[in-house]
Amino acid sequence: MKNYKIIEVKRSIFEDNDVDAEKLRTELKKEGTFLLNLMSSPGAGKTTTLKRTISLLKDEMKMGVMEADIDSDVDAAAIEETGVPVIQIHTGGMCHLDADMTRQGIREFNTANMDFVVLENVGNLVCPAEFDTGSTKNAMILSVPEGDDKPLKYPLMFSICDVVLINKCDTLSVFDDFDKVAVKERIQKLNPNAKVIYVSAKTGEGFEEWINWIRREVEEYKKGE
Repeated sequence: MKNYKIIEVKRSIFEDNDVDAEKLRTELKKEGTFLLNLMSSPGAGKTTTLKRTISLLKDEMKMGVMEADIDSDVDAAAIEETGVPVIQIHTGGMCHLDADMTRQGIREFNTANMDFVVLENVGNLVCPAEFDTGSTKNAMILSVPEGDDKPLKYPLMFSICDVVLINKCDTLSVFDDFDKVAVKERIQKLNPNAKVIYVSAKTGEGFEEWINWIRREVEEYKKGE
């Protein structure tokens, strides 16, 4: 007989966070604020994609951006140039945000007056997928140069996303071994409901479909559907 207890700390943390995330979703729903959790690996183009998205939506929606990083404000400075409210969250070395950290950030905004807030999560494909932030929807960006095998290597990330943007599609002629059919099949095998959109934050290709996805989701959210 063992004379000590085994405590599943990791499980407890996830369960507590899940409860807190649902609570935050309820709070945001009452305010009518749609929160999008945007994830990717470093260098996939989150901030560039976000800047182009803001330029196409800021005149029709009240927007805000929360930038999460381990220890820098480079991305917040880039978003500030767009003219929308932005705050920087430092995670103190942690590789993700949880629901409480998201709440601390979002309370810095007057979210009651905001339609659409984007959380640009810490750049990696592992930890952010494990913690529910309380967001309304999850989006992730896979860039063409990263390769079409990422859904095989990081299945959890692709399984929790409502929409996957495949960015830098203007480089497909260079990275001609990137298999568009195979990557979509791999994503939708993990997550049949995931929307897959090819975009280029550099040229604007594919952004009409991406922007229309946001418009439709925010409109349905506001209607309570």
